[in-house]
Amino acid sequence: MIIEFVKLIIYAIGIVLIAKYILVKVLRNLAETIGLSPKMVGNIAGVATSVPELLTVCFSASTGLLQTSIFNILSSNIINLVQYIASIFFSKNQNILKNKGIQICLVLVMATIVIPIAMEIFSIPINLYMVPVFLIAFILFYKINAKTHHQYLQKNDKKLEEKIEQEEVKVRGQIGTITKYAIYLLITSVTLYIVGNELSIVLNNLGIVFAIPESILGMILGFITSIPELMTFFEAQKHYQQEEKELGVIEASNNLFISNLLNLFIIQSVGIVIYSIFS
Repeated sequence: MIIEFVKLIIYAIGIVLIAKYILVKVLRNLAETIGLSPKMVGNIAGVATSVPELLTVCFSASTGLLQTSIFNILSSNIINLVQYIASIFFSKNQNILKNKGIQICLVLVMATIVIPIAMEIFSIPINLYMVPVFLIAFILFYKINAKTHHQYLQKNDKKLEEKIEQEEVKVRGQIGTITKYAIYLLITSVTLYIVGNELSIVLNNLGIVFAIPESILGMILGFITSIPELMTFFEAQKHYQQEEKELGVIEASNNLFISNLLNLFIIQSVGIVIYSIFS
């Protein structure tokens, strides 16, 4: 099984490299080309960095490992929050967390962690009946975040966005350029899908051989699939100049929020449906 461990290391490093040197740069170039706001860039990053979770959850559920997918989601969401906080303090942006909109966003993020823990503690069954509940919760959480973000977004943030919009050289309207980056993003997502699939297979094999509990297997998957978020959190805050740091935190916060929201309510719903079909 030494070969399997070697594969595990190679695939994990592959995800890191793809996330850092391809995914992050493609997202940034696409966002600047279209002229998106930091909030929207964070939303897109949240969707893109959730691809590994989607993959591993689908694979685990299709093989009957529903608990693995559940703990994958839970550990991913916890690790995402820890990585976000680490990136904030490492970048020395903790004072920006005073923004009321960001605070409410983080409360919603913590809810995406508390909910699955509570469901596990109280042994609430996770089955098809939970799918519509999750979908409704997704819409509710998203609307709350959108409303509070708009309500508490400081005027200074809006001025900074306008300043950046005026200073940056953008190529809006160039369909060819936008299409090119969109294709790059698609290729990157597919590559992450392939690497993540191989990683899932290796972990599954190791789990069978060493009789690793599904919960532990899910936590390992959660740690690895959270690596792309770590890269985008730091990149978001490095991208802006010192007087524009708040925009970087807003971008990272929305990245965290969308990623955790998708993981718990959408990706887990997909996993439930797949498990119900194959079980």
